[in-house]
Amino acid sequence: MYFQPNSRYFSIEMASYETPDGKVIRYMRRRFLPALDRFTLLQEHLVTEGDRLDVITARYLGEAEQFWRICDANPVMHPEELEVIGRRIRITLPEGIPGMPHA
Repeated sequence: MYFQPNSRYFSIEMASYETPDGKVIRYMRRRFLPALDRFTLLQEHLVTEGDRLDVITARYLGEAEQFWRICDANPVMHPEELEVIGRRIRITLPEGIPGMPHA
Protein backbone atom coordinates (compact mmCIF):
# COMPACT_ATOMS: atom_id res chain seq x y z
CA MET A 1 0.00 0.00 0.00
CA TYR A 2 1.25 3.41 -0.93
CA PHE A 3 -0.29 6.69 0.13
CA GLN A 4 0.08 10.20 -1.25
CA PRO A 5 2.23 12.61 0.79
CA ASN A 6 -0.89 14.54 1.86
CA SER A 7 -2.55 11.42 3.30
CA ARG A 8 -2.82 10.87 7.03
CA TYR A 9 -1.39 7.39 6.43
CA PHE A 10 1.68 8.45 4.42
CA SER A 11 4.20 8.08 7.27
CA ILE A 12 2.64 5.02 8.90
CA GLU A 13 4.94 2.00 8.88
CA MET A 14 3.87 -1.18 7.12
CA ALA A 15 4.40 -4.51 8.87
CA SER A 16 3.78 -8.15 8.07
CA TYR A 17 2.60 -11.21 9.91
CA GLU A 18 3.28 -14.77 8.85
CA THR A 19 0.52 -17.23 9.68
CA PRO A 20 1.36 -20.75 10.86
CA ASP A 21 0.69 -22.06 7.34
CA GLY A 22 3.22 -19.61 5.85
CA LYS A 23 0.84 -17.04 4.43
CA VAL A 24 2.20 -13.48 4.79
CA ILE A 25 -0.30 -10.80 5.68
CA ARG A 26 0.82 -7.19 5.24
CA TYR A 27 -0.84 -4.51 7.32
CA MET A 28 -0.43 -0.93 8.38
CA ARG A 29 0.62 -0.27 11.96
CA ARG A 30 -1.77 1.64 14.17
CA ARG A 31 -1.93 5.41 13.78
CA PHE A 32 -2.01 7.43 17.00
CA LEU A 33 -3.18 11.00 17.36
CA PRO A 34 -0.21 13.37 17.68
CA ALA A 35 0.40 15.39 20.84
CA LEU A 36 -1.13 18.87 20.90
CA ASP A 37 2.28 20.48 21.40
CA ARG A 38 3.14 19.37 17.83
CA PHE A 39 0.75 22.03 16.45
CA THR A 40 1.05 25.80 16.22
CA LEU A 41 -2.34 27.43 16.68
CA LEU A 42 -3.24 29.97 14.01
CA GLN A 43 -6.82 30.70 15.03
CA GLU A 44 -10.04 29.14 16.23
CA HIS A 45 -13.34 28.60 14.46
CA LEU A 46 -16.62 28.70 16.40
CA VAL A 47 -18.98 26.06 15.00
CA THR A 48 -22.40 27.44 14.11
CA GLU A 49 -25.55 25.80 12.78
CA GLY A 50 -24.98 24.25 9.37
CA ASP A 51 -21.18 24.07 9.64
CA ARG A 52 -19.66 20.92 8.16
CA LEU A 53 -16.07 19.90 8.69
CA ASP A 54 -15.34 19.53 4.97
CA VAL A 55 -16.50 23.10 4.33
CA ILE A 56 -14.57 24.44 7.33
CA THR A 57 -11.46 22.60 6.12
CA ALA A 58 -11.80 23.95 2.57
CA ARG A 59 -12.18 27.47 3.97
CA TYR A 60 -9.08 27.37 6.19
CA LEU A 61 -6.83 24.80 4.51
CA GLY A 62 -7.99 25.08 0.90
CA GLU A 63 -8.69 21.37 0.50
CA ALA A 64 -11.74 19.64 2.01
CA GLU A 65 -10.02 16.22 1.98
CA GLN A 66 -7.52 17.48 4.57
CA PHE A 67 -10.18 17.35 7.31
CA TRP A 68 -8.00 14.84 9.18
CA ARG A 69 -5.47 17.60 9.90
CA ILE A 70 -8.13 19.52 11.81
CA CYS A 71 -9.16 16.31 13.60
CA ASP A 72 -5.56 15.71 14.67
CA ALA A 73 -5.15 19.28 15.93
CA ASN A 74 -8.24 19.05 18.12
CA PRO A 75 -7.61 15.85 18.93
CA VAL A 76 -10.53 13.68 17.85
CA MET A 77 -10.80 10.34 16.08
CA HIS A 78 -14.26 10.92 14.61
CA PRO A 79 -14.82 14.04 12.45
CA GLU A 80 -18.44 14.45 13.56
CA GLU A 81 -17.15 15.28 17.05
CA LEU A 82 -16.07 18.65 15.62
CA GLU A 83 -19.47 19.54 14.14
CA VAL A 84 -21.07 20.37 17.50
CA ILE A 85 -22.65 23.83 17.60
CA GLY A 86 -20.69 26.07 19.98
CA ARG A 87 -17.48 24.05 19.80
CA ARG A 88 -14.26 25.93 19.15
CA ILE A 89 -12.10 24.20 16.55
CA ARG A 90 -8.35 24.78 16.55
CA ILE A 91 -6.97 25.75 13.13
CA THR A 92 -3.24 25.06 13.13
CA LEU A 93 -0.18 24.76 10.99
CA PRO A 94 0.51 21.18 9.86
CA GLU A 95 1.85 18.89 12.57
CA GLY A 96 5.47 19.58 13.49
CA ILE A 97 5.72 22.87 11.56
CA PRO A 98 6.85 25.58 13.96
CA GLY A 99 5.59 29.05 13.34
CA MET A 100 4.79 32.43 14.70
CA PRO A 101 1.00 32.58 14.99
CA HIS A 102 -0.56 35.98 14.24
CA ALA A 103 2.72 37.16 12.67
